[in-house]
Amino acid sequence: MNLLTFVIVIVGWIFSLCLHEFSHALVAYYGGDITVKDKGYLTFNPLKYTHPVYSLLIPMIFLLMGGIGLPGGAVYIERWRLRDKKWETAVSLAGPFSNAILALVLGLILRFGPITATGIWPGVAFLGLLQISAVVLNLIPLPPFDGFGAIEPYLSIDILVRLNSMRGMLSWGVFLVLWYVPFVNSLFWGFIFFLSRLAGIPLQLAGLGLSQFKFW
Repeated sequence: MNLLTFVIVIVGWIFSLCLHEFSHALVAYYGGDITVKDKGYLTFNPLKYTHPVYSLLIPMIFLLMGGIGLPGGAVYIERWRLRDKKWETAVSLAGPFSNAILALVLGLILRFGPITATGIWPGVAFLGLLQISAVVLNLIPLPPFDGFGAIEPYLSIDILVRLNSMRGMLSWGVFLVLWYVPFVNSLFWGFIFFLSRLAGIPLQLAGLGLSQFKFW
């Protein structure tokens, strides 16, 4: 039963990674960057979104460490082709929006389905919680998260240069703060749990899914 949960979460998470990146590409295509079609991004083929480190390794490490949703950045958008700043913002928000929609769909299934603590349901609940965590994490307004991409077009060149020069350091700094600063950790997960309840995801069942997922 633990293996079933593991498979559901892994397969579901790979699907959500593809959906996240596909959503970025689809909005970019309608916003003016038609090159995403030639690059093969307008598909659900995981190989088109695969970067061995950022798309697979790092998200899987965070997933295996205990259940934080980290979609990998794998779609190269030629932002200069987009029609205006609003489209740039829309492209950045499209990924987290897709995670939110998927969370709501899973929440509806969990709310109205024949839910038990056995079978597929713990894995489905944990997968829903992962989607919410992906939304919250990706909307952090610092590089390299999508929340920063949403406000980037409106920032001055000086601010952009400073922030982009610290891009790698900022991302790891965020994770260290989330992990090792109790107040921030509590606030972060409290907000995720609050949104999960709103989406209809049973937290107790999601917790069971997490424990079954980490069967090792």
